[in-house]
Amino acid sequence: MSRRLQADLWLAFCSLIWGATFVVVKSALSDASVFVFLLLRFALAAVTLALIYRAAVRRMDRSTLWAGAAIGWFMFSGYALQTIGLEYTTPSKAAFITGTSVVMVPVLHALISRRRAGAWVWAGAIAALVGLYFLTVPKAGLGNLNKGDLWVFGAAVLWAFHILLVGHFSPRHSVGALTFMQVAVSAGLTALFLPVVWKTGLETPRVAWTPNLISAVLITAFGATAIAFSIQVWAQRFTTPAHVAILFSLEPVFAALTSFVVYGEWLSGRAILGAALVLAGILAAELKGPAPAAPEGATTGPGTGG
Repeated sequence: MSRRLQADLWLAFCSLIWGATFVVVKSALSDASVFVFLLLRFALAAVTLALIYRAAVRRMDRSTLWAGAAIGWFMFSGYALQTIGLEYTTPSKAAFITGTSVVMVPVLHALISRRRAGAWVWAGAIAALVGLYFLTVPKAGLGNLNKGDLWVFGAAVLWAFHILLVGHFSPRHSVGALTFMQVAVSAGLTALFLPVVWKTGLETPRVAWTPNLISAVLITAFGATAIAFSIQVWAQRFTTPAHVAILFSLEPVFAALTSFVVYGEWLSGRAILGAALVLAGILAAELKGPAPAAPEGATTGPGTGG
């Protein structure tokens, strides 16, 4: 088996992990509050990455710390909004909504850099926007919009900026150091915000050490964060950006399949049409656009998965 085929198979495996974690996180929230769960996940992942990338972590300078802190802020914010949204919406819808962040990246990059985005990028963005409408807005109208979908869409916007920052900083700094720093900063910010949301009454911290919660923390910390991000960094050395785009667009598909198996969740015909348009928009913007959303070696969304 060639290295390229191995890389593609491992990237597909990453998409499977990230897609499945939407269901895992949804289930875990019955045993822990949002910020408690995120703290457990990020803290364990940060310790794991510190061990994996200990040499790179020891060599970090001030500029790497600042870069990691900036990326970590958007990583924390994106995961926080996404996890809050999963309390109210379904894993399948959350995954497809999160996937729109990939389409936002070339559009935001064109606006920030004051460069023109190509026709395929705009076509992909419009398709994803129309798909998002069918996926999230019920026939009764905007008045019946699920608030969880709004939280997840906010997370998708933050993930788009996260991808842009990773693309900006990754060529200038160690991938291992940046990967560790963004997770460590996310853990620190979660610890900082946990008492704030408690005192302001936004959330009451709770945790029940059930097998369900323990397995969810282990899967998301080790599988979806430390292991999957490390596989991605290795695999993208041996395959093309076009292959990566196709394989990562499978994430919401895997989320929908996992949600069907675990919860028996059926998407309505309207939602299926929306999901198909979102997926088509992602592929159009990624494969036909002028450049991939994130450079080789960047840790992108979702890895934005749950």
